[in-house]
Amino acid sequence: MDRKDVWIDFGFSGLTKWFGSLFEFTPLELVVAAADWGEGAYAPTLREDAVRLLESPLPTRVIDILWCAAVRSEFVPDERWIDGRDWLRQIVDVCEERIRRDEPRSHDLAPVTPCDPDLGDLKDAVLAEVRAFAPELARATADHPYLSVPDVVPALERLVTEVDPDLGFRLFLRVLKAYLICISESQHLRYRELGERFGYHELVVDDGTLQVMPR
Repeated sequence: MDRKDVWIDFGFSGLTKWFGSLFEFTPLELVVAAADWGEGAYAPTLREDAVRLLESPLPTRVIDILWCAAVRSEFVPDERWIDGRDWLRQIVDVCEERIRRDEPRSHDLAPVTPCDPDLGDLKDAVLAEVRAFAPELARATADHPYLSVPDVVPALERLVTEVDPDLGFRLFLRVLKAYLICISESQHLRYRELGERFGYHELVVDDGTLQVMPR
């Protein structure tokens, strides 16, 4: 299935959305449910994102910050329920088991390729959007009275520049949605255009939870 046909947020960013809407499952049960969505349609993109993060140069602390901000959970390093890279390994294991269920004769899964170098202009575009909104984003996350997460902007910048601008843009959107941060109509239009350039289904950006301020 082409990811444009996946009409909900997909991959690692989509998984963070599941954590904000289903509360009766354990974290690992949520991953299993996500990987099984659409008869396994979700598993390949989730595996791809998780492997890229797992094998990336990002420090585990940065991965933890990105996860906490995207699921709107306070970042308390000494009280983290699991190490970020251990969590990614569990996600990869679940996805690979689900993929092999559909392809029982396949023992070697396709390797996750490096980020497409042709995304350079998109990398610059996403980085510009993150930096343009940096003060508002930092205030909403680091200064939240109960669900504070530090250094979200530099974490997103590193994700965009060192790992994958596609995933960086999706997690940027997910943080905006999780913390109910208001954006302008012009920003909304630019985000929709970026989503089209990345090949998303329109509902990946416009899922009804972006807070767009009218003029």
